[in-house]
Amino acid sequence: MAEWRVDEEMGGERADVALAHLARVPRTAAREALRSVAVTLAGKVTRPGRRVEQGDVFSGEIATREHAAPGAEDIPLDVVHSDERVMVISKPAGLITHPAGGNEGGTLVNALLALGEPLALAGSDRPGIVHRLDKETSGLLLVAKDDEAHGSLVEALKRRAIERGYLALVRGPMPAASGAIDAPIDRHPARRTRMAVVQGGRPAVTHYEVLAATEEVSLLDVTLETGRTHQIRVHLAHLGHPILGDRTYGGANELAARLGLTRPFLHAYRLVFPHPDGGTVRFTSALPGELRSALAAAGVTDPTAA
Repeated sequence: MAEWRVDEEMGGERADVALAHLARVPRTAAREALRSVAVTLAGKVTRPGRRVEQGDVFSGEIATREHAAPGAEDIPLDVVHSDERVMVISKPAGLITHPAGGNEGGTLVNALLALGEPLALAGSDRPGIVHRLDKETSGLLLVAKDDEAHGSLVEALKRRAIERGYLALVRGPMPAASGAIDAPIDRHPARRTRMAVVQGGRPAVTHYEVLAATEEVSLLDVTLETGRTHQIRVHLAHLGHPILGDRTYGGANELAARLGLTRPFLHAYRLVFPHPDGGTVRFTSALPGELRSALAAAGVTDPTAA
């Protein structure tokens, strides 16, 4: 019998949507599995439309084509930290976190498997993965080496005990030196591959602080209170200050081109979390070269420079 644990990204989603995403099956197959009780949630019958929470576990079998477990691939990885329980990886832009949809290989998960380290949730589609970063977002990502560590870290995410700090370069001056964006996010009603601020969507809160600003740009330190898909990008675009270089949410403009940006200026540079063995650990990551160059071209000092 297979099991699928609801991650932060799917927390608050409909059960059929979450199960389809986690099991990598069509939504119709997930809906039928729930209706026929071939799949249950915590051992109980669950309606397809019920909202699930992070940490909930589906179990059962789905009658559809089997997907092979991901395999090891020799993809270079920057391992910032590794001990018996956890790893911290600095993910480069362009690398997908885990297999999904049409991306069956060439992911961070495939690279992790090639390291030969033990990983939590062995044999699953997302071994070791505690949280994810968008494909074009660079920076720090947390990996668990055993199931107990994974459960501890997922629970820490759920109670907001893990701090994830991002650097974002946006267009124009912000309305205040610091603030919070509290606006619900869900699938765009017309463009299903995008997210949007939608009335009745899942709650989402993003905090920002302006680190530096010119007449053209603002460099922000951004922290997540929730972890919705594309949350930072959607919230800042909603505020009228899209992340420069972001083709999906309005940041691919003349200014971004002038700064040499070919992807969103978004970097996960700070990670603070309670270690499964006790204590709090903190890691920071310097901006990658292309973002350092863009910042210099904008006339802003790099806060991660030594």
